[in-house]
Amino acid sequence: MSVSNPANPILAAWSATLARRGAEAAILAADGSRLRTFREVESEAVELAGLLRGCVSPGVVAIQMGNDPRLPALLLALWRHRLIPVLFDLSLERESLANAIATSHAAALIARRDGHLAISATPMPAAPPPDADFLKLTSGTTGAPRAIRFTAAQLLADCEAVCDTMGITAADVNFGVIPWSHSYGFSNLVTPLLCRGVSLVATGDSLPRAILNGLAHSGATVFPGLPVFFQKLAELHAPLLPHLRLCISAGAPLPAATARAFREKFGVKIHGFYGSSECGGIAYDATPGETPEGCVGAPMRGVRLEFESESDPSRISVHGAAVGGGYFPDSDASLTPGRFAPGDLVRRTPHGIVLAGRVSDFINVAGRKLNPAEIETTIRACPGVRDVVVFGVASALRGEEPVACVCGTANAAALQAHCANALPAWQVPRDFWLVESLPVSERGKLSRSAIAEAYGLRPRG
Repeated sequence: MSVSNPANPILAAWSATLARRGAEAAILAADGSRLRTFREVESEAVELAGLLRGCVSPGVVAIQMGNDPRLPALLLALWRHRLIPVLFDLSLERESLANAIATSHAAALIARRDGHLAISATPMPAAPPPDADFLKLTSGTTGAPRAIRFTAAQLLADCEAVCDTMGITAADVNFGVIPWSHSYGFSNLVTPLLCRGVSLVATGDSLPRAILNGLAHSGATVFPGLPVFFQKLAELHAPLLPHLRLCISAGAPLPAATARAFREKFGVKIHGFYGSSECGGIAYDATPGETPEGCVGAPMRGVRLEFESESDPSRISVHGAAVGGGYFPDSDASLTPGRFAPGDLVRRTPHGIVLAGRVSDFINVAGRKLNPAEIETTIRACPGVRDVVVFGVASALRGEEPVACVCGTANAAALQAHCANALPAWQVPRDFWLVESLPVSERGKLSRSAIAEAYGLRPRG
């Protein structure tokens, strides 16, 4: 088995990082204590190479270990042995885990067992994807689980776009609570540590009070988070966070009310960020002032957007060096080297691009297409609404009808009156489902289909 991979540019960037910052803290605990220096990450990578004996290069190796401080070293060890990592969420169990292994053609799985890392072979044959140094798992544009092929050069391009566009440097400390197995966490936390020497706080505790304490005690300066995190922090009785200078929100739309409340409490703006697993970062709001709901700013450095029509909103295609090489094992015209066409609709505004929903989310009301994002914007303007998701349900008369799942203090009568005053009759939701909070996945994403399913199963009182 080869143990040298000089062509991998992430390994070259790591060598430069190690030379610059060897004795300095690379990974911190949430209480601010040092877990590893950069030199200790390198030593750990050398030690972990022994775990890889028997792995056939260039096979795929799955990793399921969460936000574990050993992950950066393990990635270095895998790349040096010309193996292809793919990161799995800790939430994957049994059938979902088996499907992820089959989708990625992983020949081995490395997971935590009683605090230790253990490697086990899988039933999959060693049939690695071509031209790949890394795989990401995603639902893609079709909703079916699939893997995306990346070279190390594409991952490095995304890391450089993130750091350069957002102004993140080796003087910063990244607060790493979002899942590192997700594209957002990987590109904003893991590769900046390896390629740019940006120190990382390793934590998997996403309880609001734990996040707040971690931000206060670790000295973190950059916080890539999810909208639900910022919402919960804004509701807490909280101390000032004097070290925190940059907050980034991605994964789901950030309500304007949440952005305002957080800024009033902590004095830091939350910057909207838009990306996709297939291509990394797409757009970022770098402006200092308040921006409209759903605004994610201008294209990232090195990213070019093409609008597929003159209509507003429009689908886009994303072009750049960070776009993945294609899906694996099956290809799709939406993703080709250097180009990706996401299923999102965006609007062009003077403030930047604004997310306006997904094509697949449209509700067919008696033959007319209803964009749920537009109804959500209207409902959020109703006093007492904290957040909302609109989805379609089957209707014998109209094919589909909209329903609104709403969290906040507004009651159904007030919501009905507000929508009747602001919307055409056919766009008014037939029902308002009031909940304490909107359900989100581990990655902070809202699934309209999952919420619709839960609505159909809820007890009738």
